[in-house]
Amino acid sequence: MTRPLIATLGSHSALQILRGAHDEGFACAVVAPAGKDTLYRRYPFIDEVIAIPSYDAFEALEDDLIARQALLVPHGSFVAYLGETTNQTLRAGYYGSRAVLRWEGDRDLQREWLTAADVPMPAGFATADDIGAGDWPVIVKTFGAAGGQGYFLARSRGHLDDQLAALGHDRYTIQRYIVGVTLYVHYFRSIVHDRLEILSMDRRYETNVDGLGRLPWHVQQAVEPVPSYVVVGNSPLVLRESMLEEAYRMGERVVATASDLIDPRGFWGPFCLETIITPDLRFHVIEISCRIVAGTNLFVDGSPYAALWFDEPMSTGRRIAREVREAHAAGRLGDVVTGHVPSWDAFDRTSRTDHIDRIDEAAR
Repeated sequence: MTRPLIATLGSHSALQILRGAHDEGFACAVVAPAGKDTLYRRYPFIDEVIAIPSYDAFEALEDDLIARQALLVPHGSFVAYLGETTNQTLRAGYYGSRAVLRWEGDRDLQREWLTAADVPMPAGFATADDIGAGDWPVIVKTFGAAGGQGYFLARSRGHLDDQLAALGHDRYTIQRYIVGVTLYVHYFRSIVHDRLEILSMDRRYETNVDGLGRLPWHVQQAVEPVPSYVVVGNSPLVLRESMLEEAYRMGERVVATASDLIDPRGFWGPFCLETIITPDLRFHVIEISCRIVAGTNLFVDGSPYAALWFDEPMSTGRRIAREVREAHAAGRLGDVVTGHVPSWDAFDRTSRTDHIDRIDEAAR
């Protein structure tokens, strides 16, 4: 009996997604540009490695993936490398909502969504003229910035004007900069169980802004370093229990509002509210990510929060596969898949295929 196939792009959180799929009884395949495929050939739980010349060649595989009844599990690199338009028009089975992509990628729409969900956010400014004397410093974020690229901090109007002139980018948002502890809450919205789960949390290490905190003030004044917010790694964090209920309530309001604003089905699967916590123990939500986030890679063997929901190690990658498997068993696969809904037989979790290495001729 052929095992159902889950596939993803070789980047971001692919290892976690594919390991989770393997543990839930799926066959799994990764698609990666030639040269980047070697990482994935190291791991025996990946059944198939498909090398392509570049990410642009991904669409040429689509008919084959549909014929093989594959289900794509997206992550942050899908939009970054394939583009929003390609993601919206993919015909292959795709786990999760695609309607949410436009709202995730447009920071103005993000603010509309989060404001409607009544989650606390830093003040936002449409133009530099809207920034009051007490609102400095501000942080500027370009649309679609990957991993913090394109962010900068401005301490005054003159500084902001100079930075914007040098930016060369006409799509950005301006937020009041909040000083506090960064905390990224990893949620999972289950359609099958009609519940919201918090699976884990992390904070991000960014260059060079985290290193600047180690410099004495007189040294910072002397060198005048330029803060950089590019993410280079993640570390686990556990929230004090008294704040956990508010974390759940924020996530539930975001999910409920999506049904009104975005799509009657709302959105489902993994998402992340990126927050800053101030000394008064208040959340300030700075962004939402509507896919599995890289911070979940810390928790391949589960987390303290996942352990409260499950009796076995449960990563976000495995949680996706578990939801897909349960939806299929309940005859509800179409409720969690957009595009082509795979036609799968019953699972045979005892059958395993040998590790396959496949290189397309075009990638040789």
